[in-house]
Amino acid sequence: MSDAPFPGRSTALLFGARVLALAAGLAAALAHPPWGLLPGLLGYGVLFRLIDRLGRRGRWRSAFALGWLAGFAYFALSIAWLAQPFQVDAEAQGWMAPFAVIFMAAGLALFWGAAGVVYRAVAGPGPGRVLLFAAALVGFEWLRGHLFTGFPWDLPGETWRAGSAPSQMASVVGAYGLSWITIVAVTGPFTLLEGRRGQIMGLASVATIAGLYAYGVVRLAHAAPADPHAPWVRIVQAKVRQENKYDARIFDSIVTRYVTLTARAAARTPDIVIWPEGAIPAALQEYLAPEAWTSEAILDALKPGQTLILGGYRFATDAQGAPVTYNSLAVIKAEGRRLKVTGLYDKFRLVPFGEFMPFDSVASRWGIKQFVHVGDGFTPGPRPRPMRIAGLPSVQPLICYESLFPGFTREGGDMNGVRAAWIANISNDAWFGLGAGPRQHLNIASYRAIEEGLPMIRATPTGISAIVDAYGRVVPGRSLQLGAYGVIDGPLPPALAPTLFNQLGEAPLALMLILSLTGASAPGILRRRP
Repeated sequence: MSDAPFPGRSTALLFGARVLALAAGLAAALAHPPWGLLPGLLGYGVLFRLIDRLGRRGRWRSAFALGWLAGFAYFALSIAWLAQPFQVDAEAQGWMAPFAVIFMAAGLALFWGAAGVVYRAVAGPGPGRVLLFAAALVGFEWLRGHLFTGFPWDLPGETWRAGSAPSQMASVVGAYGLSWITIVAVTGPFTLLEGRRGQIMGLASVATIAGLYAYGVVRLAHAAPADPHAPWVRIVQAKVRQENKYDARIFDSIVTRYVTLTARAAARTPDIVIWPEGAIPAALQEYLAPEAWTSEAILDALKPGQTLILGGYRFATDAQGAPVTYNSLAVIKAEGRRLKVTGLYDKFRLVPFGEFMPFDSVASRWGIKQFVHVGDGFTPGPRPRPMRIAGLPSVQPLICYESLFPGFTREGGDMNGVRAAWIANISNDAWFGLGAGPRQHLNIASYRAIEEGLPMIRATPTGISAIVDAYGRVVPGRSLQLGAYGVIDGPLPPALAPTLFNQLGEAPLALMLILSLTGASAPGILRRRP
């Protein structure tokens, strides 16, 4: 059967449906922080009804087009910040900014288009197809987070502000599982006019939302109290814009900013000082070398017994003796008049086009280069593991992009049976300017704290830096907003017992998808049998 034109449907009606699909995707994106317009979640229900009406009877092209249009609008807004990194070197790369946003959104939207096709291919006639719609969309969202290195930015389940009552369900099922619950909850009411079973589905969906809030309220009401003996942490936010890092004339002032803030007097001396990713625009070996003035300046800023955690790039050689460059987190302590690196973590998940260039030979012909101007790009390190710090709780490092991935800290596992007590998330959000990007990134990263039941200390050069508790909440008074200069001092929040998500991983999600596919598609499959 031909897909176009639709029998009995006017061109105006088709045009209207496509506009509605765009509006639905835009509304769903606006539900995410920092906008927080939660009624926009109904955009998923609108898309569900549109695909039902115009994508039925085997017209997979229509289902794909509607899903793709909604996805394009959703991602175009969600990743609009992607234009900002191209302005750092505007003369060479500025022309690529609009194309990057458009092509990236168009590519990510393919996952939503494919979800529309799968949904219409097997959906049955009853209201239980809501489960199948959620399974199809979340299944392809999972693929979005895993294929081609993955890019799970703004998953539907991360619509809820991290630390809010509904977000707490991520401690049980993770961000992907919460995405399934969220889509079912906001799509079910669109079946209320489908008879008694539709009413049951609609009311059950409303009850699901109530259940999310109830579970979160109870969990937060039993929040672990602060530990008066917890280590004291200082986060340094030096307000260094990304474009300034490439100006050698202000290198000295950048170092001065960091050491001045590190040495700032306080009522209680911090046990741990944290600088962000790429704090000093030079190789670790260069500015930590004993003969370097920068090493002397850092030594003078540190108090006896303090531990400094910072991010920077370092040069090394691989097993074959070839030169490589790592984006690293280093743990540093002063031993006499020398700085000693006592721990290193080399970033495992690298940013495509940012830290390494896929299909480099092809891209170079078009004049496309990676953003990070360090050698030929970074090399990934081994999978992350908790790190021991002498005299302090063990830590799970996460560098920038790695904080997007649900379960990434869980993948690191325990270290000789010892679980990490906190997450150190260093990031260089200066790449994203002062718009929505850093705010979104903070919300997404905070979900890793909820999933694992671990507090997170987050350091960025221009904001938003924060102390986040094990429930994903920014501790009141312990954050520095965009463009601020200063430090955050405070106790390390307590860790919780291992969460269900920490123990089960994505097993609950797999069960949700299987039940959705078997239960909701069975009527349609049986109806199609001759």
